[in-house]
Amino acid sequence: MKRVLISLLVLGAVVMNAQAINMPLKALDGSRANLQDFEGKWLVVNYWATWCGPCLEEMPELQAFHDANVGKNAMVIGINSEYIGAQQLQEFLDNYFITYPIYLSAPTQESELGLIPGIPTTFLVTPEGKVVARQIGVITGEMIERFIQKWEAQ
Repeated sequence: MKRVLISLLVLGAVVMNAQAINMPLKALDGSRANLQDFEGKWLVVNYWATWCGPCLEEMPELQAFHDANVGKNAMVIGINSEYIGAQQLQEFLDNYFITYPIYLSAPTQESELGLIPGIPTTFLVTPEGKVVARQIGVITGEMIERFIQKWEAQ
């Protein structure tokens, strides 16, 4: 099963190559950021929702990957794609011990990064700001690590 998912992630690399620029982000506290603010690091941009079982399954993996890369060359950005109050969402994040940055989005089927046919959907963005992979469905930290290693070895 893991090999199939890794293959899907790698397949996404062949198809995608758009610039990840000028993607406005809104935080829980109402502050604003832009995806460009994070250039220089690998970005794992994960679209998810609190009601999504597979999203909840992958959150510990994403948190572990983020924790292992704090201050290094990669980070996770979560984009909550549902209608939910900020306080309710913050309580959810606290209950699941999620500390990577979370931004808000209305439910959508596409973003500046590409199509979002379902959630969870995760995009991998290079330090230069290019989308190089998309995974629809659960992703693991190991899958992300392997993809980054293969990409950097090219």
